[in-house]
Amino acid sequence: MSGISDQQPPTLTAHDPERAHHILMLEFGSRTQFDDSGLEYRRLFSELLGTFFLVLAAAGGGILHAQGQISLAAAVVAPGLMVLGIILFMGAISGAHLNPAVSLAFAVRGDFPWKRVLGYIITQLLGATLACLFLLAVFGNIQHLGATLPGPGYHDWQAFLMEIALTGGLLSVILGTASAAQNVGAIGALGVGGYIALAGLWAAPVSGTSMNPARSFGPALVSGDWHGYWVYVAGPLIGAAIAVGCAVILRGRGGDPISHAAGSGVLTAGRQEEKAKLSREIGEGKVVPPGLEQTPASGDPPNAS
Repeated sequence: MSGISDQQPPTLTAHDPERAHHILMLEFGSRTQFDDSGLEYRRLFSELLGTFFLVLAAAGGGILHAQGQISLAAAVVAPGLMVLGIILFMGAISGAHLNPAVSLAFAVRGDFPWKRVLGYIITQLLGATLACLFLLAVFGNIQHLGATLPGPGYHDWQAFLMEIALTGGLLSVILGTASAAQNVGAIGALGVGGYIALAGLWAAPVSGTSMNPARSFGPALVSGDWHGYWVYVAGPLIGAAIAVGCAVILRGRGGDPISHAAGSGVLTAGRQEEKAKLSREIGEGKVVPPGLEQTPASGDPPNAS
């Protein structure tokens, strides 16, 4: 026993690089597959597949609820759980935006290249359309194919204001959990999925809680019912702009490796290593998360890496 007690535990710093590399391999896969910057098709397919599954759950749940086969709670929680799963299983590939408002917000923050925004948005709209074509084949053109519409007794302007507020909250959660200031990694999926479910539980009767122009686009296009669609474009875009402004006030400008990896995925060569290095150094207390540095007037200068 005395021999065991006399042994000094190994320092964490001696094992952190190997441990971090192992964790990254488990989370992101082989670098030979994912560090090729020319694999844009993989990012776009990721957004197509993810948006397909999101709209399948959201619009499909809307149809079944309108038919009286599932509860409202089930219909609004399903998309949140779906987003949680999508972020965890392929967020590292494309960032799992699944939403034009998210792509635009990440681009404005400097965490996503503008040259890729149009491709992402087109792919998201296509994924939503394919999901609704699938629902059309299964159910027929019933219940507006799960479209988001102002609830009974509510006007377009009320749904519009609700979408602004709800999307502002959603984008605040997304940008916040993607930030190096939080450094929460994949756990951010719980925050995003949980917010979507919570917003639906209390606000679905007012606006349908779209918070996503692509989610509303698919049912509108395939069912041919564009009533009130402007609410679900203008509302989320304004809400996203407000969230970006709040993020600047709370955490400063974006563009750090962790935020960029969350917004863009880690297919770009070097981004995986930068994300891992900054995350590790924040955890060890060697650097202060970007946006939380002390000002010269507040005392000691920030730590250097």
